[in-house]
Amino acid sequence: MTKKVADSKEGNVPSKNIQRIKKIFYSQTLAPYIFILPFLLSFLIFFLYPTINTFFMSFHEVLGMGNQNFIGLTNYQRLFNQNFYEAIRTNTLYTIFLIIILIPLSMLFATLLNLKYLKGRNFFKSALFVPALTSIIVAGVAFRLLFGEMETAFVNSILIRLGFSAKQWTLNHDTGMFLMVSLASWKMIGIYMIYFISGLQAIPEELYESAEIDGANTISKFTKITLPLLKPISIYVLTILIFDGYRMFGESFVFWNEGMPGNIGLTIVRYIYQQAFQRNNMGFGSAIGIVLLAIVLTINLIQLRFFGVFKKEE
Repeated sequence: MTKKVADSKEGNVPSKNIQRIKKIFYSQTLAPYIFILPFLLSFLIFFLYPTINTFFMSFHEVLGMGNQNFIGLTNYQRLFNQNFYEAIRTNTLYTIFLIIILIPLSMLFATLLNLKYLKGRNFFKSALFVPALTSIIVAGVAFRLLFGEMETAFVNSILIRLGFSAKQWTLNHDTGMFLMVSLASWKMIGIYMIYFISGLQAIPEELYESAEIDGANTISKFTKITLPLLKPISIYVLTILIFDGYRMFGESFVFWNEGMPGNIGLTIVRYIYQQAFQRNNMGFGSAIGIVLLAIVLTINLIQLRFFGVFKKEE
């Protein structure tokens, strides 16, 4: 009898453990932390730890694995050079052009494709979004063929037929910037269009109906209803564009994978790549990365404060 009781108690042990585990997972206190644990681990391992490690490396001369010499602010003092200034200039101009082009165009396409009476909306959405799925290297090869330096290249042949001279697209700062901005705009416009479509679909139809009753025309409805209610999406798109603009690497690399005459396509991330990996100067590359992080955070904090994101709602 006692043996059966003991066996029954031993058999209840796994079930009790299962119940305890269920209580943990169904607990209103612990369950949220369990669900966000994968994100926290990935954030700590793949972002926070590398950032902290990069910050400490920026004050050292890295001689090898585990062999570092502390040199203070020397790496940061080395940033005062013409190459870094040109990289900042390239990224800043590139980001400004992306903002000027992508926000209005993606908003325009989103507004047109959100019209219910427009036929083939899904087709045009897919056509504009497909470039976002294309590898930047593959897209870059296609653009290099289109904008080749030879007179027989596609774009140059059109220019010659129109009476213009052929362009050396990758040998001039202006045309080089045009190539990078064109490639990025073609590739990314579909993504930002989807963001604006989601924002447009969240606007209640009753607002437009009430405006029509009050006699508002299409332009008035767009300026008085659509634009103000798209402000959160616009700020989000602007923030992402600033990050994308300053971390740009692929658009430069596909056009100038080896040498760059006059640092035409030199960007900050490309400068990090040159110093840290090609010249094995990890300390200096880390300093460039920390300054890049500071630049992007500062610009985004300024624009978020300007648009009143940090204001408390009364």
